[in-house]
Amino acid sequence: MHYGIEVRVIRGFKYENRVSGKVYVYDGLYKILDCWFDVGKSGFGVYKFRLSRIEGQPEMGSSIMKFAESLRTKPLSTRPMGYLTLDISMKKERVPIFLYNDIDNDHDPMYYDYLVNTVFPLNVFGQGSNSTGCDCVSGCTEGCFCAMKNGGDFAYDYGGILLRGKPVIFECGSFCQCPPSCRNRVSQHGLRNRLEIFRSRETGWGVRSLDLIQAGAFICEYAGVVLTRDQAEVFKMNGDTLIYPNRFSERWAEWGDLSRIFPEYVCPSYPSIPPLDFAMDVSRMRNVACYISHSSSPNVLVQCVLYDHNNLMFPHLMLFAMENIPPMRELSIDYGVADEWTGKLSICN
Repeated sequence: MHYGIEVRVIRGFKYENRVSGKVYVYDGLYKILDCWFDVGKSGFGVYKFRLSRIEGQPEMGSSIMKFAESLRTKPLSTRPMGYLTLDISMKKERVPIFLYNDIDNDHDPMYYDYLVNTVFPLNVFGQGSNSTGCDCVSGCTEGCFCAMKNGGDFAYDYGGILLRGKPVIFECGSFCQCPPSCRNRVSQHGLRNRLEIFRSRETGWGVRSLDLIQAGAFICEYAGVVLTRDQAEVFKMNGDTLIYPNRFSERWAEWGDLSRIFPEYVCPSYPSIPPLDFAMDVSRMRNVACYISHSSSPNVLVQCVLYDHNNLMFPHLMLFAMENIPPMRELSIDYGVADEWTGKLSICN
């Protein structure tokens, strides 16, 4: 206070589903205006300080957390105007997905059928299928059949957090004896966090979470109708909106790479897998992931996962958080390089 040095304020915030029951948020720089000696709650002497927040800073983390909490419990009371629907999935997802626009009259997301999971051609389930699964009755353990399919270790910890990205993750499927709570069944359980599709002046439509998303946590599937190369050519001529999964940046390779921390760390090598030679049609049916914006420095990665079939050429595109994503922070994906013919990214809306 004497030298006029500002202090950083970090506040503990009660939050469910955390080991400590708390998260800590940054609330900005403050000036100390006054201090005095007092008796604390436990009877001990304490010094107390009167702080004043310096102007011109971003909104306090604790204010954002409280605002997001009020949206989760009473959205219409918190924001009476702007909601187009409180669940664009029509209860198809485990948790509702808000659709919010307080900028213009664009209602575009409401004109599509909501798709929870990717629709594959029927022949995908016949090619490369394997009716063999693990026999782990109480849940998979190191060394079981499914662990061997994943190169000897699981991609997730016991809390469902992605530990290391892989070219493809083999989750337990219908032929496995393990229960739904198995540590190797994560992305197949679907959406967990409450998401909101919102209208932005900068990026058009975007997606943000009303929950705190932990780094490595599953977010949702990038869902659409899978097309073969020949089918994609026909649909493209019709002007339909197509996604080209082979253009997604391979951010999964960065996840779990410790070489920048431990120079002696050797990244594991994986067998090569076939290129993703298919397109996804999202012109009529799509899900919330299709509204996630592009960024060259994304906070979400795309991880290929197989669980309902074993055809390596047609995996599910599952999205995981690359960092701790606070509530109301926009989600972003690196859609990869632009098409050499059209100059557009892999999604051309």
